[in-house]
Amino acid sequence: MIRAYIKSIAYCVPDKIVTNDDLSKIMDTSDEWIISHTGIKKRHFIGENENNSDIAAKAAKIAMKKGGITADEIDFIIVCTGSADYLGFPATACLVQEKLGAKNAGAYDISAACTGFVFGVETAANFIKSGNYKNILVIGSEVLSRIIDMSDRNTAVLFGDGAGAALISGNEDSESKSEIISSYLRADGSGENALKRPLGGTAHPFIPGVTDPKECFIYMNGRQVYNFAVKAVTNTILQIMEKNNLTIDSIKYIIPHQANIRIIEAAANRASIPIEKFYINIENYANTSAATIPIALTEVVDKNLIQRGDNIITVGFGGGLTYGGNYIKW
Repeated sequence: MIRAYIKSIAYCVPDKIVTNDDLSKIMDTSDEWIISHTGIKKRHFIGENENNSDIAAKAAKIAMKKGGITADEIDFIIVCTGSADYLGFPATACLVQEKLGAKNAGAYDISAACTGFVFGVETAANFIKSGNYKNILVIGSEVLSRIIDMSDRNTAVLFGDGAGAALISGNEDSESKSEIISSYLRADGSGENALKRPLGGTAHPFIPGVTDPKECFIYMNGRQVYNFAVKAVTNTILQIMEKNNLTIDSIKYIIPHQANIRIIEAAANRASIPIEKFYINIENYANTSAATIPIALTEVVDKNLIQRGDNIITVGFGGGLTYGGNYIKW
Protein backbone atom coordinates (compact mmCIF):
# COMPACT_ATOMS: atom_id res chain seq x y z
CA MET A 1 0.00 0.00 0.00
CA ILE A 2 1.29 3.44 -0.93
CA ARG A 3 1.30 5.93 1.91
CA ALA A 4 1.39 9.70 1.41
CA TYR A 5 3.75 11.72 3.56
CA ILE A 6 5.21 15.18 3.85
CA LYS A 7 8.77 14.83 2.61
CA SER A 8 9.72 18.45 3.26
CA ILE A 9 8.14 21.79 4.04
CA ALA A 10 9.29 25.39 3.69
CA TYR A 11 8.05 28.96 3.60
CA CYS A 12 8.84 32.35 2.13
CA VAL A 13 7.71 35.78 3.28
CA PRO A 14 8.47 39.13 1.64
CA ASP A 15 11.32 41.23 3.03
CA LYS A 16 9.14 44.25 3.78
CA ILE A 17 7.88 44.28 7.38
CA VAL A 18 4.91 46.47 8.30
CA THR A 19 4.47 47.03 12.03
CA ASN A 20 1.38 48.12 13.91
CA ASP A 21 3.01 51.49 14.44
CA ASP A 22 3.40 51.82 10.67
CA LEU A 23 -0.34 51.24 10.23
CA SER A 24 -1.21 53.70 12.97
CA LYS A 25 0.31 56.45 10.82
CA ILE A 26 -2.18 55.90 8.00
CA MET A 27 -5.35 54.83 9.81
CA ASP A 28 -7.16 55.26 13.12
CA THR A 29 -5.54 52.47 15.11
CA SER A 30 -2.67 51.76 17.48
CA ASP A 31 -0.22 49.04 18.39
CA GLU A 32 -2.05 48.46 21.66
CA TRP A 33 -5.46 48.16 19.96
CA ILE A 34 -4.24 45.71 17.30
CA ILE A 35 -2.39 43.46 19.75
CA SER A 36 -5.27 43.39 22.23
CA HIS A 37 -7.87 42.62 19.54
CA THR A 38 -5.90 40.26 17.29
CA GLY A 39 -2.54 39.22 18.76
CA ILE A 40 -0.74 40.65 15.72
CA LYS A 41 2.43 42.75 16.05
CA LYS A 42 3.66 42.85 12.46
CA ARG A 43 3.12 41.45 8.99
CA HIS A 44 5.02 41.17 5.69
CA PHE A 45 3.96 42.96 2.49
CA ILE A 46 5.14 42.04 -0.97
CA GLY A 47 7.28 44.39 -3.07
CA GLU A 48 5.99 46.32 -6.07
CA ASN A 49 7.75 44.06 -8.56
CA GLU A 50 6.66 40.76 -6.98
CA ASN A 51 3.52 38.68 -7.39
CA ASN A 52 1.88 35.72 -5.69
CA SER A 53 3.51 33.24 -8.06
CA ASP A 54 6.95 34.64 -7.21
CA ILE A 55 6.80 33.95 -3.47
CA ALA A 56 4.99 30.66 -4.12
CA ALA A 57 7.85 29.54 -6.37
CA LYS A 58 10.45 30.65 -3.83
CA ALA A 59 8.82 28.59 -1.09
CA ALA A 60 8.55 25.63 -3.47
CA LYS A 61 12.23 25.81 -4.41
CA ILE A 62 13.24 25.68 -0.74
CA ALA A 63 10.95 22.69 -0.15
CA MET A 64 12.40 20.93 -3.20
CA LYS A 65 15.94 21.53 -1.99
CA LYS A 66 15.08 20.20 1.46
CA GLY A 67 13.43 17.17 -0.15
CA GLY A 68 16.35 16.52 -2.46
CA ILE A 69 14.39 16.46 -5.71
CA THR A 70 14.65 18.32 -9.00
CA ALA A 71 11.98 20.17 -10.95
CA ASP A 72 11.78 17.30 -13.43
CA GLU A 73 10.65 15.00 -10.61
CA ILE A 74 7.60 17.09 -9.73
CA ASP A 75 4.44 15.42 -11.04
CA PHE A 76 1.86 17.96 -9.91
CA ILE A 77 1.60 21.45 -8.41
CA ILE A 78 -1.39 22.61 -6.38
CA VAL A 79 -1.52 26.26 -5.35
CA CYS A 80 -4.07 27.10 -2.68
CA THR A 81 -4.87 30.80 -2.86
CA GLY A 82 -7.57 33.43 -2.69
CA SER A 83 -5.33 36.15 -4.14
CA ALA A 84 -4.17 34.66 -7.42
CA ASP A 85 -2.03 36.54 -9.92
CA TYR A 86 -5.01 36.54 -12.28
CA LEU A 87 -8.75 36.27 -11.78
CA GLY A 88 -9.94 32.84 -12.86
CA PHE A 89 -7.17 31.98 -15.31
CA PRO A 90 -4.40 31.31 -15.86
CA ALA A 91 -4.00 29.43 -12.59
CA THR A 92 -1.21 30.69 -10.35
CA ALA A 93 -0.05 27.06 -10.20
CA CYS A 94 0.68 27.19 -13.93
CA LEU A 95 2.83 30.28 -13.42
CA VAL A 96 4.68 28.53 -10.61
CA GLN A 97 5.21 25.50 -12.84
CA GLU A 98 6.92 27.74 -15.40
CA LYS A 99 9.05 29.51 -12.78
CA LEU A 100 10.23 26.16 -11.40
CA GLY A 101 10.84 24.62 -14.82
CA ALA A 102 8.69 21.65 -13.77
CA LYS A 103 7.98 20.59 -17.35
CA ASN A 104 6.49 17.22 -16.37
CA ALA A 105 3.98 18.60 -13.88
CA GLY A 106 0.28 19.23 -14.08
CA ALA A 107 -0.96 22.26 -12.19
CA TYR A 108 -4.09 23.90 -10.86
CA ASP A 109 -5.34 26.17 -8.09
CA ILE A 110 -7.62 25.38 -5.16
CA SER A 111 -9.96 28.13 -4.01
CA ALA A 112 -10.94 27.33 -0.44
CA ALA A 113 -9.70 30.55 1.19
CA CYS A 114 -7.91 30.02 4.49
CA THR A 115 -8.69 26.28 4.49
CA GLY A 116 -7.00 25.89 1.12
CA PHE A 117 -3.82 24.22 2.33
CA VAL A 118 -5.80 21.68 4.35
CA PHE A 119 -7.85 20.81 1.27
CA GLY A 120 -4.70 20.72 -0.87
CA VAL A 121 -2.91 18.29 1.45
CA GLU A 122 -5.80 15.82 1.36
CA THR A 123 -6.12 16.17 -2.42
CA ALA A 124 -2.40 15.51 -2.94
CA ALA A 125 -2.45 12.58 -0.50
CA ASN A 126 -5.13 10.85 -2.53
CA PHE A 127 -3.29 11.54 -5.79
CA ILE A 128 -0.22 9.90 -4.26
CA LYS A 129 -2.17 6.90 -2.94
CA SER A 130 -3.60 6.31 -6.42
CA GLY A 131 -0.11 5.36 -7.56
CA ASN A 132 -0.21 7.73 -10.52
CA TYR A 133 1.92 10.46 -8.93
CA LYS A 134 5.12 10.36 -6.89
CA ASN A 135 5.89 13.95 -5.92
CA ILE A 136 3.36 16.76 -5.50
CA LEU A 137 3.92 20.33 -4.36
CA VAL A 138 1.10 21.81 -2.28
CA ILE A 139 1.58 25.54 -1.87
CA GLY A 140 -0.47 27.93 0.22
CA SER A 141 0.36 31.41 -1.08
CA GLU A 142 -1.28 34.79 -0.63
CA VAL A 143 -0.76 38.45 -1.52
CA LEU A 144 -3.54 39.95 0.57
CA SER A 145 -1.92 43.37 0.86
CA ARG A 146 -3.22 44.15 -2.63
CA ILE A 147 -6.85 43.31 -1.91
CA ILE A 148 -7.39 45.02 1.46
CA ASP A 149 -8.83 48.47 2.06
CA MET A 150 -6.05 50.34 3.89
CA SER A 151 -8.58 52.83 5.24
CA ASP A 152 -10.55 50.12 7.05
CA ARG A 153 -8.85 49.18 10.31
CA ASN A 154 -11.28 46.29 10.86
CA THR A 155 -9.73 44.34 7.99
CA ALA A 156 -6.47 46.03 6.99
CA VAL A 157 -4.69 45.28 10.26
CA LEU A 158 -5.45 41.57 10.01
CA PHE A 159 -3.69 40.46 6.85
CA GLY A 160 -0.21 39.85 5.49
CA ASP A 161 1.56 38.20 2.57
CA GLY A 162 3.44 34.92 2.51
CA ALA A 163 3.77 31.41 1.10
CA GLY A 164 4.34 27.93 2.45
CA ALA A 165 5.06 24.82 0.40
CA ALA A 166 4.90 21.12 1.25
CA LEU A 167 6.44 18.38 -0.87
CA ILE A 168 4.15 15.37 -0.59
CA SER A 169 5.52 12.05 -1.76
CA GLY A 170 4.77 8.33 -1.67
CA ASN A 171 6.21 5.67 0.59
CA GLU A 172 5.46 1.95 0.39
CA ASP A 173 6.95 0.77 3.68
CA SER A 174 5.16 0.88 7.03
CA GLU A 175 7.67 3.15 8.74
CA SER A 176 6.05 6.24 10.20
CA LYS A 177 7.43 9.33 8.48
CA SER A 178 5.21 12.41 8.38
CA GLU A 179 2.32 10.33 7.08
CA ILE A 180 -0.96 12.02 6.20
CA ILE A 181 -3.37 9.67 7.99
CA SER A 182 -6.77 11.27 7.41
CA SER A 183 -8.59 14.54 6.89
CA TYR A 184 -11.90 16.16 7.74
CA LEU A 185 -13.18 18.58 5.08
CA ARG A 186 -16.41 20.53 5.24
CA ALA A 187 -18.15 23.65 3.91
CA ASP A 188 -21.11 25.86 4.80
CA GLY A 189 -22.17 27.82 1.73
CA SER A 190 -24.93 29.58 3.68
CA GLY A 191 -22.20 31.86 5.01
CA GLU A 192 -21.16 33.15 1.60
CA ASN A 193 -21.63 36.79 2.60
CA ALA A 194 -19.60 36.60 5.82
CA LEU A 195 -16.22 36.79 4.11
CA LYS A 196 -15.75 37.59 0.46
CA ARG A 197 -14.23 39.77 -2.21
CA PRO A 198 -17.39 41.09 -3.85
CA LEU A 199 -16.13 42.35 -7.20
CA GLY A 200 -14.63 40.49 -10.11
CA GLY A 201 -16.65 37.33 -10.63
CA THR A 202 -19.48 36.91 -13.09
CA ALA A 203 -22.02 37.56 -10.30
CA HIS A 204 -20.63 41.07 -9.78
CA PRO A 205 -18.53 42.11 -12.78
CA PHE A 206 -16.78 45.45 -13.05
CA ILE A 207 -18.94 48.12 -14.68
CA PRO A 208 -17.04 51.34 -15.59
CA GLY A 209 -18.51 54.40 -13.93
CA VAL A 210 -20.86 52.34 -11.78
CA THR A 211 -18.79 49.95 -9.68
CA ASP A 212 -17.58 51.16 -6.29
CA PRO A 213 -13.77 50.59 -6.19
CA LYS A 214 -14.07 49.45 -2.56
CA GLU A 215 -15.84 46.32 -3.80
CA CYS A 216 -12.41 45.17 -5.05
CA PHE A 217 -11.33 44.68 -1.45
CA ILE A 218 -11.96 41.97 1.12
CA TYR A 219 -15.24 42.32 3.00
CA MET A 220 -15.67 40.58 6.35
CA ASN A 221 -18.45 40.42 8.90
CA GLY A 222 -16.14 40.05 11.89
CA ARG A 223 -18.71 38.81 14.41
CA GLN A 224 -20.18 36.25 12.02
CA VAL A 225 -16.74 34.93 11.08
CA TYR A 226 -15.69 34.75 14.73
CA ASN A 227 -18.75 32.72 15.74
CA PHE A 228 -18.33 30.38 12.78
CA ALA A 229 -14.59 29.96 13.32
CA VAL A 230 -14.80 29.02 16.99
CA LYS A 231 -17.37 26.32 16.20
CA ALA A 232 -15.47 25.13 13.14
CA VAL A 233 -12.13 24.79 14.93
CA THR A 234 -13.69 22.99 17.88
CA ASN A 235 -15.74 20.63 15.72
CA THR A 236 -12.85 19.79 13.39
CA ILE A 237 -10.45 18.92 16.19
CA LEU A 238 -12.99 16.78 18.04
CA GLN A 239 -14.05 14.97 14.86
CA ILE A 240 -10.46 14.13 13.93
CA MET A 241 -9.72 12.96 17.46
CA GLU A 242 -12.79 10.73 17.57
CA LYS A 243 -12.20 9.23 14.12
CA ASN A 244 -8.59 8.37 14.91
CA ASN A 245 -8.98 7.41 18.59
CA LEU A 246 -6.79 10.28 19.74
CA THR A 247 -6.71 11.96 23.13
CA ILE A 248 -5.48 15.44 23.94
CA ASP A 249 -2.44 13.93 25.67
CA SER A 250 -1.57 11.95 22.53
CA ILE A 251 -1.46 15.10 20.36
CA LYS A 252 1.87 16.93 20.25
CA TYR A 253 0.67 20.07 18.47
CA ILE A 254 -2.41 21.53 16.86
CA ILE A 255 -1.47 23.85 13.99
CA PRO A 256 -4.42 26.23 13.56
CA HIS A 257 -5.08 28.80 10.89
CA GLN A 258 -3.64 32.02 12.29
CA ALA A 259 -6.54 34.44 11.88
CA ASN A 260 -6.96 35.94 15.33
CA ILE A 261 -5.58 34.95 18.71
CA ARG A 262 -9.03 35.41 20.23
CA ILE A 263 -10.50 32.73 17.96
CA ILE A 264 -7.80 30.23 18.92
CA GLU A 265 -8.19 30.97 22.63
CA ALA A 266 -11.98 30.69 22.47
CA ALA A 267 -11.82 27.39 20.58
CA ALA A 268 -9.28 25.99 23.03
CA ASN A 269 -11.52 26.95 25.92
CA ARG A 270 -14.64 25.53 24.27
CA ALA A 271 -12.94 22.20 23.53
CA SER A 272 -11.19 22.11 26.94
CA ILE A 273 -7.79 21.91 25.24
CA PRO A 274 -4.77 23.58 26.87
CA ILE A 275 -3.74 26.61 24.82
CA GLU A 276 -0.16 25.28 24.96
CA LYS A 277 -1.21 22.54 22.52
CA PHE A 278 -1.73 25.18 19.82
CA TYR A 279 1.28 26.49 17.91
CA ILE A 280 0.73 30.23 17.48
CA ASN A 281 2.85 32.61 15.40
CA ILE A 282 0.25 35.18 14.34
CA GLU A 283 2.17 38.00 16.02
CA ASN A 284 4.91 37.83 13.39
CA TYR A 285 2.96 37.26 10.16
CA ALA A 286 -0.71 38.20 10.72
CA ASN A 287 -3.32 36.33 8.68
CA THR A 288 -1.74 35.02 5.49
CA SER A 289 -4.84 32.95 4.70
CA ALA A 290 -3.89 29.67 2.96
CA ALA A 291 -0.23 30.22 3.89
CA THR A 292 -0.63 30.37 7.68
CA ILE A 293 -0.68 26.62 8.32
CA PRO A 294 2.35 25.69 6.16
CA ILE A 295 4.33 28.65 7.55
CA ALA A 296 3.52 27.56 11.12
CA LEU A 297 4.23 23.88 10.39
CA THR A 298 7.59 24.80 8.86
CA GLU A 299 8.53 26.69 12.02
CA VAL A 300 7.52 23.74 14.20
CA VAL A 301 9.72 21.44 12.12
CA ASP A 302 12.68 23.80 11.84
CA LYS A 303 12.65 24.45 15.60
CA ASN A 304 12.67 20.69 16.26
CA LEU A 305 9.48 20.97 18.29
CA ILE A 306 8.19 17.68 16.88
CA GLN A 307 9.81 14.29 16.43
CA ARG A 308 9.07 11.21 14.33
CA GLY A 309 5.85 9.60 15.51
CA ASP A 310 4.33 12.73 17.04
CA ASN A 311 0.65 13.31 16.29
CA ILE A 312 -0.15 16.64 14.58
CA ILE A 313 -3.54 18.13 13.72
CA THR A 314 -3.92 21.05 11.33
CA VAL A 315 -7.17 23.00 11.35
CA GLY A 316 -8.35 25.74 9.00
CA PHE A 317 -11.43 27.88 8.41
CA GLY A 318 -12.22 30.59 5.94
CA GLY A 319 -14.38 32.14 3.23
CA GLY A 320 -16.83 29.90 1.50
CA LEU A 321 -17.37 29.17 4.26
CA THR A 322 -14.91 26.30 4.43
CA TYR A 323 -13.31 24.43 7.31
CA GLY A 324 -11.42 21.22 8.03
CA GLY A 325 -8.20 19.64 9.19
CA ASN A 326 -5.53 17.02 8.59
CA TYR A 327 -4.20 14.35 10.95
CA ILE A 328 -0.50 13.77 10.37
CA LYS A 329 1.69 11.28 12.23
CA TRP A 330 5.03 12.98 11.96
